[in-house]
Amino acid sequence: MDERSKTLLKTLIERYIAEGQPVGSRTLSKYSGLDLSPATIRNVMSDLEEMGFIASPHTSAGRIPTPRGYRLFVDSMLTARPLDRGPELAAQLADLAGQIQGQLAGPQQTPQRMITTAAHTLSNLSRFAGVVMTPRRAQSFRQVEFMRLSEKRILLIIVSPEGDVQNRIIQTERPYTPAQLIEAANYFNTHYTGMSFDAVRDHMRVELQDLRRDMSSLMQAAVEAGSSAMAEDDDQVFISGERKLLEVEDLASSMDKLRRLFDVFEHKTNLLQLLDVSSHAQGVQIFIGGESQLVPIEDMAVITAPYEVDGQIVGTLGVIGPTRMAYERVIPIVDITARLLSSALSQN
Repeated sequence: MDERSKTLLKTLIERYIAEGQPVGSRTLSKYSGLDLSPATIRNVMSDLEEMGFIASPHTSAGRIPTPRGYRLFVDSMLTARPLDRGPELAAQLADLAGQIQGQLAGPQQTPQRMITTAAHTLSNLSRFAGVVMTPRRAQSFRQVEFMRLSEKRILLIIVSPEGDVQNRIIQTERPYTPAQLIEAANYFNTHYTGMSFDAVRDHMRVELQDLRRDMSSLMQAAVEAGSSAMAEDDDQVFISGERKLLEVEDLASSMDKLRRLFDVFEHKTNLLQLLDVSSHAQGVQIFIGGESQLVPIEDMAVITAPYEVDGQIVGTLGVIGPTRMAYERVIPIVDITARLLSSALSQN
């Protein structure tokens, strides 16, 4: 693609993002800064349409960007200017950072509250939906204890390496004495501390023959209950501002789009997969519907960035909005929020 075509495509996408209407040759002539005849512009637009970067709606002579066009735009046409190159931009970003930092700071802010605050902040500043995938908890345990509740009901207490405590009630086929429960806990803590319950299950397949039958059934029940407890607490996603997307015509213009939109929030499978992919990359990632199978709606885009604790990536946050969003405004919001959340969690 030559520079003339790139300039016209960039102008077309910027005007479409700003106005939400198909862009015609007259608008491109006015805003592109190029001295081209309407006929030349129409020829270039025809070439861009043939290459799959723009499309022509049936109801208009103008063109709109395709997912492929948006991808080229965000990958090579958005320029991130360093702070020292533009005093006005530097002031805007500094103000943005101050707003976010003010939201995340405070003596009452626990790590969990910081994460929910980050989701609300992303939504409020972007005016779309903010999403944060919480840090994955360690699947291993530091210690387990058994406490007898009644003749055949036992409370399993699981302590994670971070000191978090999970409780699960186990129904047993036979009664156990307090001494037997201490014996079972000691066996767990001596042989399996630091392992995941799945790893314990594998070890026990081999080692159960060394245990008495009455103790082995208790051990198996504890492993299943512990594995279930860890699985339920993993991969939590906080979403804020879903209702803001109802005001976005591109996403709420039909019942089919609305149904698919709320499927994303209700089931979260695609969202979790997308956020997990983002956690393995550095910096801001942009997923555009129609060209990314992880985004189930063509008119939807997701901008994400990983966040860290003490230099280790532990989760992902981002903004969910329409493909027709002001990327140059939303990208810094996501980027700065990720950096400040990383800093706040590390200090905490």
